[in-house]
Amino acid sequence: MNILSICLIVICSIAMFFIGIYYKTKKIQRSLSTAQDEAEKIILNAKEIAETCKKEAIIEGKDEIHKLRNECEKEISERRHDIQRQERRILQKEENIDKKLEHLEEKEEALLKKQEDIERKNSEIDIIRKNQFDMLEKISGFSVNQAKSFLLESLQDELIHEKALKITLFEQQLKEECDKKAKNILSMAVQRCASDYIVESTISVVPLPNEEMKGRIIGREGRNIRAIESSTGVDLIIDDTPESITLSAFDPVRREIARVAVEKLILDGRIHPAKIEEIVEKSKLEVEAEIKEEGQRAVISTGINGMNPELIKILGKLKYRTSYGQNVLNHSIEVANLCGIMASELGLDVILAKRIGLLHDIGKALDHEMEGSHIELGINVARKYRESELVIHAIHSHHGDVEPKTPYEFILQAADTASAARPGARRENIENYIKRLEKLENIVSSFAGVKSCYAIQAGREVRVMLNPEIVDDENMIPLARNICNKIENELDYPGQIKVNLIRESRASDFAK
Repeated sequence: MNILSICLIVICSIAMFFIGIYYKTKKIQRSLSTAQDEAEKIILNAKEIAETCKKEAIIEGKDEIHKLRNECEKEISERRHDIQRQERRILQKEENIDKKLEHLEEKEEALLKKQEDIERKNSEIDIIRKNQFDMLEKISGFSVNQAKSFLLESLQDELIHEKALKITLFEQQLKEECDKKAKNILSMAVQRCASDYIVESTISVVPLPNEEMKGRIIGREGRNIRAIESSTGVDLIIDDTPESITLSAFDPVRREIARVAVEKLILDGRIHPAKIEEIVEKSKLEVEAEIKEEGQRAVISTGINGMNPELIKILGKLKYRTSYGQNVLNHSIEVANLCGIMASELGLDVILAKRIGLLHDIGKALDHEMEGSHIELGINVARKYRESELVIHAIHSHHGDVEPKTPYEFILQAADTASAARPGARRENIENYIKRLEKLENIVSSFAGVKSCYAIQAGREVRVMLNPEIVDDENMIPLARNICNKIENELDYPGQIKVNLIRESRASDFAK
């Protein structure tokens, strides 16, 4: 194949290519013209449909507007009717108010007239009453005050009789309602809380193993006994009592420290001033620890929580404090238990009642160290360690210095009296006992109409013999009450005193 043939073939191929392109272009042009015609038809149809939808929407909008207009007009009409109805009601109320005001004015005028009439009548009544009183004074010959005095004197006997009857009835009712319950509660509390008592004094006796130990305690030229007394503040009494020495001090804590120290020195055997000082310091620490343990024991045994540790230490000092021979710590624990039992029976707070009972004599732990009564010191200590006002007031009132305010304070007074008045609980000086009985008889004898009186049953009862010509049966009840009030105000005594009045009439004559 030569070059010419190749060229012809290439030329033919190119010619066929351009011919194909020409026919395809013609075909595409025809397709485009057809597509344009269809698009124009679609656009025309869409415009027609849009016009139709537009017309329908306008028609529907006009219908909706017409409907809303009708509803609004209907609502406006209803509101207009309501407003008109309310206006009519308001007009009616205004008319009624005007009528009522007119009626009230008429009533006010009538009341003013009545008031004037009443004042005029009252003035007339006063004049008439005055005239009547003047007439009565002329007829009776008494003035108003004299007539009142005469009437009161004439009614005095009847009033005394009525008063005596009412007092008797009232006392019977109180006894029926209160005595039985109080006795049951107190007897139950005393039976459930039985305590032992140990009589203590201001001296302690230390036994010695032999008589030679007295000389060793005294020491050369008395240096040992002087060292003991200066270190402890306690007087050592060494007399002819065999195999014992006596420690004397008004402070029971110092006396206990001295007793422990002397016992340790006797057991150790080495008695000289340096050893004495060492033993005394150790004894102080032991006694302080024992005081703390005793305070904790008291708190634990009574079930009280949340007490200040320093207050517990002060409470433990009561172990070495006595009152009329009764150990104050044991007394405080017993009073706390009695208060708890009575509070439980009465439905009160048992823990609070026990707390009041345990702390009521806390001031006695400090009355050796500070000035003031044990009540004042107890109040200060309780306030210092932030006890409640109820506890502080109970401490203040348990001896009657102030009036009790709560049931807890009455319970404390009853429990304190019950604990102190037990047989053997306390001892009393015979001279004070005799003076108390004499004062009791003198108080009773000071009343008019008392012929004689006798204190019996160790001062728990006073028997009064009355003069029947001065005191009659009706005056006996008021007289007994007055005697009791004077005894309560002027005499200090444990428990209670029964006042027994006796009156008898005797008639005598002679047969001739």
